Amino acid sequence: MKKWHFLVSLIIDDGDYQTEQANAAQETARRLGVEVQILYAENDSITQSQQLLTAIQSRPESRPHGIIFEPAGGTALPQVAQAAVSAGIAWVVLNRGPSYLPELRKASSAPAFAISADHLEIGRLQGRQISALLPKGGCVLHIQGPSHSPAALERTEGMRQTKLETIQVQALRAKWTAESSTRAVQSWLSLTTSRNARIDLVAAQDDSMAMGARGAFEQIEDAVERDKWLRLPYIGCDGLPKTGQEYVRKGLLAATVYIQPNTPLALEMLTKALAGGARPPEKTLTTPKSIPSLEELASKHS
Repeated sequence: MKKWHFLVSLIIDDGDYQTEQANAAQETARRLGVEVQILYAENDSITQSQQLLTAIQSRPESRPHGIIFEPAGGTALPQVAQAAVSAGIAWVVLNRGPSYLPELRKASSAPAFAISADHLEIGRLQGRQISALLPKGGCVLHIQGPSHSPAALERTEGMRQTKLETIQVQALRAKWTAESSTRAVQSWLSLTTSRNARIDLVAAQDDSMAMGARGAFEQIEDAVERDKWLRLPYIGCDGLPKTGQEYVRKGLLAATVYIQPNTPLALEMLTKALAGGARPPEKTLTTPKSIPSLEELASKHS
């Protein structure tokens, strides 16, 4: 049997979800008997593009049979995608549904498809969690991903669709890491407007950013002010067993949204397709889940 070799390109080498994406890819590769090489784009689309083009333009015997990548920027690298399939390399996009896929699939025999978490539904779940935690309304400090990220935009849209109308949102931007979230909150706290802000809950679009926010409030020197912020409920997304779910068990987060890593499914579908199986659909969505359940949250805060 042919030994398939795949390149997995991820955004950063830290952050709960990205770390789990890499670990899950390596575990799945061992189970399937394929090889994977993990590359990190350092949160930069130009770096990611250069890394992938280097692999695509290498000697034929050194090229990967397939590329699985999670875009680091606002574009899903259409020119790189074309270069890959033109070289006979399969192309799989994670957590994005690029508009170029239909044409790419028509023009190439190499598999090309996308697998994504349902980011709109993730946002809707978080909006329902916020409403369950603040049934009488209030104000949420909402720490969102980068403005160029479709995942962040869809999660925000979903949250606004389901939150109660009596809940107001104060938005901050961060870069999917605890450190960036800490800096964003610290900058916000330095503004005079933040001193008079009434915040009832802190919600972040991933668990590491939620914990980064907690880290910023833990550094407040005034004990009374610090305790006021740390008593608030915090919620996040990702919900991985060793991080987000553990934070919920310890009471550091009131809730999270579980998002399964999609590198395993990408590897399984890609290996099957290259081995002569059915052509994968253009886009596959995975289903998120509230932890704890919405019913549990509502019963505790009704």
